[in-house]
Amino acid sequence: MAAGAALSPSDAEKLSKLNSAVTGLDQISENEKIGFINLVCRYLSGEAQHVEWSKINTPTDEVVVPYDKLAPTSNDPSQTKTLLDKLVVLKLNGGLGTTMGCTGPKSVIEVRNGLTFLDLIVMQIENLNSKYGCNVPLLLMNSFNTHDDTLKIVEKYSKSNIDIHTFNQSQYPRLVVDDFMALPCKGKTDKDGWYPPGHGDVFSSLMNSGKLEALISQGKEYVFVANSDNLGAIVDLKILNHLVSSKNEYCMEVTPKTLADVKGGTLISYEGKVQLLEIAQVPDQHVNEFKSIEKFKIFNTNNLWVNLKAIKRLVEADALKMEIIPNPKEVDGIKVLQLETAAGAAIKFFDHAIGINVPRSRFLPVKATSDLLLVQSDLYTLADGSVIRNAARTNPANPSIELGLEFKKVGNFLDRFKSIPSIIGLDSLKVSGDVWFGANVTLKGEVSITAKSGVKLEIPAGAVLENKVINGPEDI
Repeated sequence: MAAGAALSPSDAEKLSKLNSAVTGLDQISENEKIGFINLVCRYLSGEAQHVEWSKINTPTDEVVVPYDKLAPTSNDPSQTKTLLDKLVVLKLNGGLGTTMGCTGPKSVIEVRNGLTFLDLIVMQIENLNSKYGCNVPLLLMNSFNTHDDTLKIVEKYSKSNIDIHTFNQSQYPRLVVDDFMALPCKGKTDKDGWYPPGHGDVFSSLMNSGKLEALISQGKEYVFVANSDNLGAIVDLKILNHLVSSKNEYCMEVTPKTLADVKGGTLISYEGKVQLLEIAQVPDQHVNEFKSIEKFKIFNTNNLWVNLKAIKRLVEADALKMEIIPNPKEVDGIKVLQLETAAGAAIKFFDHAIGINVPRSRFLPVKATSDLLLVQSDLYTLADGSVIRNAARTNPANPSIELGLEFKKVGNFLDRFKSIPSIIGLDSLKVSGDVWFGANVTLKGEVSITAKSGVKLEIPAGAVLENKVINGPEDI
């Protein structure tokens, strides 16, 4: 049990019963049992989640470094090789593509030209290894949901010049809200009884898997951690060079907020340290202020660069006490609780931690089919596995796209477009109802298309729609 946590007698009894029950679960390791009980103990002790608003300061340029202030990298390929040989790339690969109607890991959704997220990631690193003669390995942190499928998928890269390692993040039992007992202890031992406890678990899982020790012994110094669905999260030599030369143990890439990102966590200076401030920690009366893009101008992209020896030191000291995120769910009508943590919240525990304010191009997540429309369109091209923005688009912001429920699943989305429309000149698109797009459609300005209930609305091939509101064929 975690030391020093002040629990009420009833909470202490709950924890003791839970601990006894979890001891008997043979599906998880001793490390997972200890990690889970520690997390529950911290949750029950009611650690302060809110920050004192008056103590928040805006970070200076020394703490959140502007990207254009980073030193240029060397033109000497041998120096670049030396730099890259210190690096490991780790992609968070625990998520399923269920919100987009897919089964299996989200990273195997086809993004562009028939290539999946994983294909593109492998191409990017292969290109670096070939170009500089370096050895940047790829680590995939899976969850129990994605592990088996991912092992099968990575077999196809066995002949590539890249070492691919997989490891699993922790598997914790869901907590039944009514009696605070672990769901698997009540007979729910299939996948629904368990959950992966958020990507904050990456540090201890990397250690518990033995991968951390192995990488350090190979002379690796930094790990670049990013979501597998962020197409902008490619290796950046300027950032790596800055961290190595400045001896920063942790770096979070942040980027300017737009109105679409107002709920994203931001970096603050707090009691002399840099810290991630999430919306859940904000006192109710300050939520609107938090969402303002005037006061809090940046948000966390979840592209993180972390020193491997620092991870080892902090995990061994059990010092990474990231804020707990309670995530309520329901399983077969039973209310359950998942206690999770986020990797970005670890920033305050590392020495010389910084943010780097990066260009928006490094944040290109695909969370929904509306994002898929952007990256499959002529707004982007593909080079060496990297998605590159078309210079013909003069507006630095991407168009805002809202697609109706009929487009939510990837299969339906692909069926409804004979080809992806040209959107270089598009500002916003709203589509709802039973709408189908012919080939070679061009969308410009602000376009809204609504099919009336029970009516199929077809946009003809070759149509050019500019600043149009369409409610029926007569409006095209």
